[in-house]
Amino acid sequence: MAEITASMVKELREKTDAPMMECKRALTEAGGDLGKAEEILRVKLGSKASKAAGRIAAEGIVGTYFSADGKLGSMIEVNCETDFVAKNDDFLAFTRNLAELVAKANPADVAALSAMSLNDKTVEAARTALIGKIGENLSIRRFARIAAQGRLASYIHGGSKIGVIVDVVGGDEALAKDLAMHIAASKPKSLDASGVSADLLDTERRIAIEKAREAGKPETMLEKIAEGTVQKYLKEVTLLGQIFVKDDKQTIEQLLKSKGAKVAAFTLYIVGEGIEKKQNDFAAEVAAQAAQAAK
Repeated sequence: MAEITASMVKELREKTDAPMMECKRALTEAGGDLGKAEEILRVKLGSKASKAAGRIAAEGIVGTYFSADGKLGSMIEVNCETDFVAKNDDFLAFTRNLAELVAKANPADVAALSAMSLNDKTVEAARTALIGKIGENLSIRRFARIAAQGRLASYIHGGSKIGVIVDVVGGDEALAKDLAMHIAASKPKSLDASGVSADLLDTERRIAIEKAREAGKPETMLEKIAEGTVQKYLKEVTLLGQIFVKDDKQTIEQLLKSKGAKVAAFTLYIVGEGIEKKQNDFAAEVAAQAAQAAK
């Protein structure tokens, strides 16, 4: 009988996402043949697509689409498990097709998009088929559709890891492009103070008060210090309050005023932002499943 090594078990598990002991049993039944063992597991446990669906997808890309007249645009984030798959031609084509579908069909949310038709099947069916082909979990995370009040400009950075679309009323094409690049670099949370949540501001205020108190500042000054801190924070996180990356002598608000322009809206996506990436400990997993099997 062929020896079943830990590396063989690990390789089969990575292909199928099956439990460790199931992989070992399948390899034993297959006489050490990895291909045959994978078939055994697929019969017992289902397709790779169903197994991959439980894995965290925190890599991926941002895709965009623009109408011929530049007045309509869309941006979508589609996630996968590894950066390698984020460069896969089929994955890239799937993302491009979804961005176009968002712009043209205007779905209400990801669920509505998933139910729409794409190349004679639903988006969800296409996604599941692609999971089976690639062997990684894929997920449609979010999208935005922008109908321009002025002109749309976009900027994609870092191998499609950061995407920006900005709608600029007035000004010229060069200004719009500069603004898109600034947003990608400075990552504002909103256009102005009205877009920053009250919870965030309350947190900044509480932290400022506690820091001032610990520094021995008089109680009568704490609120004033906190308000100053909040205003400084707003300048850092709002687009209009930020210092222009190409000219530290003016804010974005001042730049727009000098050009007779305004920003109607912007969308910024950073791939994987806020998704907790799972760190696998292979040795610990082996020990845990062996202990479970012993019971």
